[in-house]
Amino acid sequence: MCSSLATRVAPRRPGALGACSRALTAAFTMGNKQTVFTHEQLEAYQDCTFFTRKEIMRLFYRYQDLAPQLVPLDYTSCPDVKVPYELIGSMPELKDNPFRQRIAQVFSDDGDGHMTLDNFLDMFSVMSEMAPRDLKAYYAFKIYDFNDDGYICAWDLEQTVTKLTRGELSAEERAPFLYLEKRGWCLSGDADNGN
Repeated sequence: MCSSLATRVAPRRPGALGACSRALTAAFTMGNKQTVFTHEQLEAYQDCTFFTRKEIMRLFYRYQDLAPQLVPLDYTSCPDVKVPYELIGSMPELKDNPFRQRIAQVFSDDGDGHMTLDNFLDMFSVMSEMAPRDLKAYYAFKIYDFNDDGYICAWDLEQTVTKLTRGELSAEERAPFLYLEKRGWCLSGDADNGN
């Protein structure tokens, strides 16, 4: 749980990681209603995101609504479920964004855009108002680094502009990118590099 976000941001409370395995033995029900998460799972999600319990539950139900036949209402056993990109990309927050596929690829574990609940929460957490600017910048860089080489090169810039213009660049408008590419221009993702 929170494994991908935890590698980028220290959890708010120590010991938050690994809660899913501890939660397996601590599953509980409230009255006659089955609980979606255990207390420990919700705490871990709070520690690894910038959300309250209520916001986490609201996002879970949005995730579940994307594929109700696929996503169970009981997450106490940490099911291994991925919602397909086609459903993720159709969400109101992404459907009109020219970078929707790239955003989903960056936040998915294997880069295919299919998302686990953890990926989904990570994506919304980074995009929330509460996320620090440096975390947002880290992900913005990853989104624009189309070839995943750790640099924003001329090809990445061309891909960015192509997405922004919906693929309507003429050969003349692509010329500056070819010039930069021939010169080997790139911007490093390493803040200490100074480029």
